[in-house]
Amino acid sequence: MNMDCARIVVGNWKMNKLPKEGSSFVEESVNLLLDVERVQVIFCPPFTGLLGMNLEHPFSLGSQNCHWESQGAFTGEISTRMLKDCGVSYVILGHSERRQIFFETNDWIKWKMGAVVDAGLTPIFCIGETLEQRKSGQTDQVLTQQLQDGFEMVNSFKKMVIAYEPVWAIGTGINAKVNQIKDAHLQIKNILSKQFPKNILADFPILYGGSVTSDNAEELISVPGVDGFLIGGASLNIDSFTSIVRIVDKN
Repeated sequence: MNMDCARIVVGNWKMNKLPKEGSSFVEESVNLLLDVERVQVIFCPPFTGLLGMNLEHPFSLGSQNCHWESQGAFTGEISTRMLKDCGVSYVILGHSERRQIFFETNDWIKWKMGAVVDAGLTPIFCIGETLEQRKSGQTDQVLTQQLQDGFEMVNSFKKMVIAYEPVWAIGTGINAKVNQIKDAHLQIKNILSKQFPKNILADFPILYGGSVTSDNAEELISVPGVDGFLIGGASLNIDSFTSIVRIVDKN
């Protein structure tokens, strides 16, 4: 894989941690993970926690969202220019919660994708199907549409991170099995191979984002096609987060 590190772990804090709590968490995590060699670690705090992180490789700062316009009358939004000024390198786009709770459409996400790439930032592009879509056999159709729409406004492909989120296995009590994860990641690679040449695909690592914990991380990172994790709840605890990073680093 032609990335800065062989694998990636993204900590998505969602609407958690005050700025001081976040700063302390990042400082402690970095100190505990200084010997990590094969993992790019990306912290994604709320907007209020983006300032003053000053992270260096292999640690990076990410945002949980952005707007597609560079400025203007968009109350409550944040632009890529603002994010870059905060030291952000990555932006999560199309997260299942943005799609399901805030009703973000594929059109919104494709405009954001174009803006993020044009700004020189790296998208962490989330895709995934719901339980109803999986049960009705629409998984391939949904993933294909999300990928096609997401790339529509992107003019150049230097770096791209894709995160597969099985919405049907998040908070539903249904666990995604190893074979299901393997098949989904292979499906995504096959869809991408129809759109892009192999040399570009090498820069498209695919993360798994389905309720990753320190207990299942070793099994999940061993699944063929899984290049790292997008972590939610487990990224809020210093012990579980650093444990997952170390598991990924040694596998």
